[in-house]
Amino acid sequence: MNCSQARSASEKAICADADLVRLDADLAAAYAALGRAKPDTRDALRQSQRDWLARRNACAADAACLRWQYELRLDALQGQLRRAQAYRPDGTDLQALEDFRRAVEAAASQDAAFPLETALKALSASGGTTSFSNVRDKEDDIEAHFPTARPTGVSEDEWRALLASDVDSGGENGVASYTLIDLDGDGLRDLAIDSYVGGTGLFSEISTLRRIGARFGAPSGQSAEANRADAPSGATLYSLNDRGANQAGEWIRLRGRVYAAYRSSRYGMDSVYLLHPLAEVGDAPTLTVRYRYDLSVPRQQKNETTGAVRALDEALHAALTRALAQIDPERVATPGEPAKPLCPMPANTKEDERSQYYSFGPGHYAYETVADVAVQLRSGCAIARLADWFGGYSAKDGLYAQLWVRGTADDARTDTYNVHGVRRAVRYGTAVGPVATGDDAQGAQ
Repeated sequence: MNCSQARSASEKAICADADLVRLDADLAAAYAALGRAKPDTRDALRQSQRDWLARRNACAADAACLRWQYELRLDALQGQLRRAQAYRPDGTDLQALEDFRRAVEAAASQDAAFPLETALKALSASGGTTSFSNVRDKEDDIEAHFPTARPTGVSEDEWRALLASDVDSGGENGVASYTLIDLDGDGLRDLAIDSYVGGTGLFSEISTLRRIGARFGAPSGQSAEANRADAPSGATLYSLNDRGANQAGEWIRLRGRVYAAYRSSRYGMDSVYLLHPLAEVGDAPTLTVRYRYDLSVPRQQKNETTGAVRALDEALHAALTRALAQIDPERVATPGEPAKPLCPMPANTKEDERSQYYSFGPGHYAYETVADVAVQLRSGCAIARLADWFGGYSAKDGLYAQLWVRGTADDARTDTYNVHGVRRAVRYGTAVGPVATGDDAQGAQ
């Protein structure tokens, strides 16, 4: 905005506020970049900007209102810009996806429980890589920082480029790790950064920088946001442990290209997205592996805290087994309250107590609710919840899941029973679409 020509109340208020002047400049830059990225939509973009200016000017001199309008518009424009600049899968990517599907299907004939892991290991592009992490000066230091000495495996040329690029991307307490890997096949190793963010999900963000001359920098195809001076790590490629979910990422090679194979898992399903590591993330080739579980309640139940073991009596074991039989062995139940109570509800039940007959209770982001079902015990009807940790599975323990059982009274205690699940891959699907993570992945079920 040319403040020397400010005339309206809103323009004068903007020019009197440094934050609003900055927002105006950021918005102008995003608007211009979007116009360049999508020239065929400039007329519609221009009209939407006129409509927004009318809403902005309606704020008059109200600085809070102006700030809100600018933030809304800037968020919308930057979102459109990211989508416009995002990588679009080509024919080679689709062929790579088909190769990947065939590799996983072939692996399933040898190991139906771990076909994805087997295929990813065979396709690994980790050869020729070097990894190192931020360090602490003293063992009891809280904060870590970028190494001051060249790590083993890093060449002198790479070390100079790293120091020239200000790539220290430590998140909470400075925790970060770095991997040098040739991602674009030009013979020079690029940089992948794993920065621990922390927060309630205890998650990390993985980003990449291309080796460009004597420095590492955000690829030109990434958004302006990735190239800001205060964002040396570039745009985020994917995140791990988002909302407590079961996620992982590995570098694989298909059709001569290196991909970040990003896996986001749920009960009964692994979704693997083939991401171009040096491009803005958009729609991605996706392989979905679906599993079927054989679920059972072990007769011998071990307390995870005390280590004590107890044997379930025959009647209780039979009741829990019947409850498990009601649960879909492949899919999470559709979220929402059932049409009728799981257990019979007395006629005189108070309104604020009715919900406890319909479900086990509220969920939590740290675990996945597979299903709520009724259990018929000697003492009467109880409500059980099968909970797992987003399809977490191991060769030793199988599916890590528990059945939580409580009575319908307000003060009813909850009993916990370990559930054993053995899986086998049963179906495979391919598609091209947006990357779903955390809570978003629930809709893919």
